[in-house]
Amino acid sequence: MPRSRNAQPTVKVTISTSPALFRDLEKVVATGYFGNTRSEAAERLLAEAIRNLLREGTLVRKKPTDL
Repeated sequence: MPRSRNAQPTVKVTISTSPALFRDLEKVVATGYFGNTRSEAAERLLAEAIRNLLREGTLVRKKPTDL
């Protein structure tokens, strides 16, 4: 059964990485914990890392009026 469309608008991001990190990402995908594709896993890991930075105060989200 196909997935429903994402309710949030999205943008495409392309990254280049080392072969070792690519292999590690493949291992993450194989677990199924972070999605079933490299794109899903990379997005979820990046989102989690950003949430952690926000929580610890290393990164501060600007208010919409500050943009």
